[in-house]
This record gives sequence, structure tokens and C-alpha cells, in this order.
Amino acid sequence: MASADLRDELNCSICLTFYTDPVILRCGHNYCRGCIDCVLDSQEVTGGYSCPVCREEFQQRPVLYRNIALRNIAESFHYHPDQEDTGVFCTYCVDYPVPAIKSCLHCESSLCSRHLSAHSKSPEHVLSDPTAMPGSRKCSIHKRVLEFYCTQENVSTCLYCIAVGEHKGHKVESLEEASENKKKKLRNDQEKLILEKEEAEKEVQRLEERRREAQEKAAGVTERVTALFRDIQRLLQEQEKRVLSDVSRWEEQVSHSVTELIQQLEIKKDELCTKIRHMEELCSMTDPLTVLQDPHRGDVCDTKGGGDGDMKIQHGEDLDEGQLSDTLHKLSDMIQSLQICIIQPSGVLLDEKTAANNVWISEDLQTASYTGGNVNRPVIPKRFENCQVMSSTSMSSGRHSWKVDTSKSVGCRVGMCYSSVERNSYIGFNNKSWCLERSNSNYSMMHEGKKIPLSHQLSSHKFRISLDYESGQLSFFELCAPNRHLHTLTGTFTEPLHAAICVWNGSVTIIY
Repeated sequence: MASADLRDELNCSICLTFYTDPVILRCGHNYCRGCIDCVLDSQEVTGGYSCPVCREEFQQRPVLYRNIALRNIAESFHYHPDQEDTGVFCTYCVDYPVPAIKSCLHCESSLCSRHLSAHSKSPEHVLSDPTAMPGSRKCSIHKRVLEFYCTQENVSTCLYCIAVGEHKGHKVESLEEASENKKKKLRNDQEKLILEKEEAEKEVQRLEERRREAQEKAAGVTERVTALFRDIQRLLQEQEKRVLSDVSRWEEQVSHSVTELIQQLEIKKDELCTKIRHMEELCSMTDPLTVLQDPHRGDVCDTKGGGDGDMKIQHGEDLDEGQLSDTLHKLSDMIQSLQICIIQPSGVLLDEKTAANNVWISEDLQTASYTGGNVNRPVIPKRFENCQVMSSTSMSSGRHSWKVDTSKSVGCRVGMCYSSVERNSYIGFNNKSWCLERSNSNYSMMHEGKKIPLSHQLSSHKFRISLDYESGQLSFFELCAPNRHLHTLTGTFTEPLHAAICVWNGSVTIIY
């Protein structure tokens, strides 16, 4: 602000405070009279005089001239130091800016202390704190000072507005009363906002902690997965070398055997050619006696070494393509299972707005407990009617997984559902939900009310639920050592899926 810069110029360069009776030297620099007199007295001993700032020398002791304008400005600032930052200056001080200490709403002008003392004291001249726009505090219609507040239309009014103007008959308050009422409301709103801010800060801290945990866990999983894939690559390379070696050895054996057979057939072919030429000669003879006296008889077509049936590949066994295909399929299945196992866990949190009134949701939004009573939450369309809750986030593409612990419940269902599932229906009993049901120690897969019992006994009550949205697969795994695949429900997903929990005994917890 200009007033701050001006204040800096009003400090004496010797005492570093406001000028007191400022005087000016010939060189143009100003000092307090007392300050420069002390300096000149000390210089008188040496016989030379100079300006403390620019060091201009004077042959004789310089004459000091009073700087009246500077004195008035300094006195004004010194008398009203708190007005320097308002940025409002006296309307009537045109030679230099002097901070105003009051504004007259009637005159629409701002006044310094000197002009305020000469200002009219009549009632219509209403004074206020300095303002750059005094006219904005007057009624635009009657040009009267705004003194009241119309609570009906929430605007400030003058006396004429409520007496004969457009606010006649309206409920009004004085500006002070209306201001206090608004301040009271603002304080109440402020308290609510402070509470909301504190809750938000707690939530941010909780989420930050969760992010750190996720990063640490991801680092550990990354390390394990990297090592696992390194081992798998080594095993695959060894398996590839072994299979290619078997194929190459088989090819060499077959090639050697075929080469021997070809050599035998070449010899046989030469013998056959000789016999064919002899037969052609006999057939071309005209003397019957010569033909009949030839030593060859009806066995001329016989050849040594037997017929084609004797020519078998005797070296090595045939390549078992079925076994190779089976090995490759097993590797493919193993890789697909591995992909499901290393899917990045999804951040599943329960949505309390969907929780039935007999289900309590923990503060961290990870545990659903059956209460048997009524939690008395407001009735809204998205809330389930009984025993159920679903997640706040949805999954509409890609692969996801989440884990649950049902060890503290002997009656529950865990799975996934569409957000459009009927709120008076249970998951697993309709075509919009898929789940694993636990009833005591018995487990079943459920969809559209159809149950598929799991035949084997489960050693753990913790499960991972994995979703491959594009493939339409929802797989359930038992978290044990090693993890065991329980069942995969298949279909075509047409809506975003939410994690869902139904509990009518104990509690179910989402784990990470």
C-alpha cells in the first residue's frame, strides 16, 4: 500500500523514528532538528560539516530550514498510526495523502483528524470507520443512511424505506441487532464446520495410514511375486529345454530309422529294376522256346526282405503329443490361477447408508455385526430391510479381490451384487447377486436361490473373493496353506458390482 511506503519515508535516518520538528539541509535531506543539531555539534570540534546521508560538505555550519509540509504529514501519521493500513485517505488533503480516521456517510467523504475537527456535528452527518465507498452505505432510492435490516427480504434499508417505501410493514431489525443475529448463526455454523473439519482430518489420517499399509503390503507382495515369477521362469526354461531335447532326440531316432529303411528300399528298387528289364526282354522275344526255357518262373515278382508290412520304424518310441498338450494346458491353468492369486486387493469399505437397521457397522467401515435390535437409522431407498450391507465402491471392469473373515459368525453370506438388487431380498436368492453361505460348519455357493453345497470340510473360515469382470467369473478361495480354490460362479455381468455381506449371527470383517 502507498501508506506503508509513505510511513517509511517519515522516519528520520538518524533516530529511525517519526520526524520531530523536521528540518531540511541544502542537499535536500531531512532530519529531526534535535538529531541533526547533535551531529553538527560533534562535527564542530573537527571544524568540518557534512550531511550524514550523502556526505556533502559545508564550509560553515549549515542553516536549518523547517519543513512544514513534512511536519504535518508526520504528525498526522504519528497521531493515528492504526489508520495506515486501511488504504483510505482524507478527501480534502489534496497536496499529499493523509490517512482518514473517519468517513461521513452523509457527505460521502473521508476525513483526517484536522478536517474531522472542522466537520459539521449535525445529526444527519453520520460518521463511520474509514471506507473507500461511503456512498455504498446509503439507500440508493432515498439517499439516506442505511440503519435497518429487512429480515423478510434480507436487505439493508433506510428509515424512509420502512416508513413509506417498499419495505413498509416488513419485519425489520436494527443493523446492530441483525449483525449480532447473523454473527450468532455464523458461530453456530462455524462450530459445525469445525467438527466436520476434525472428522475430515481424522478420515484423512485414517486413509493415509491405510495407504501406508497398502504401500508396505504392496512392496512385500511385489517382492514375493517377483521371486515367484523368477522361479517360474527358471522352471519353465528347464521344462522347455527338457521338452525340446526330447523332441530333438525323438526326431533324430526317427530320422536314423527312416534313413536305414530308405537305403533298404533303394537296394530293393535296383533289384526290381533289373528284373523288370529282364521281363521286358523276355516279353519282346518271338521264340517261344527261349521264353519257356528261361530259369525264372512264376516267382519272379518275389523280392528279398519281405513286403511293406515288414518295413517298420524299429528305433525309439513315437512322440506323445497328447502328453505334451496336457503339460501345456496344466501350465496355462497354473498361470491363470496365479493371475487370480496376485490381483491387487480392492479397497472395499462398507456403505453405512445401505446397512439394515439390525446391522451395526464399525467405525473403520470394515465390520458388519448383527445386533438383533434396531439401530434407528433414517429410512432411505438404498437401505436394505434386513441383515445386509454392501460396499460404497463398485467394480465395473478389470480384476479385483477382497478378503473376509467369517470366523465370528455361524450364519452369514458373503459375495457380490448389483446396486439395483431389491432391498427386501437376500443376496444369493435373486439373479442380481452371487455369494458363499455359511451355516454353522456347512458351506454352499448360491445364485438365484439355488445352492451348490461344498463337499469337502473347510479348515479356515477366511476367504478371498476374486472378480474377473470381463470374463464373467466370480471365484471363491479358502485362505489356508496353501490357498484352495472352492468354486467359480460364471455369468455375464451387466452392471457394476458391489461387495455384499448378509449376517444374521455374529459378525463378518473385511480383512487386508
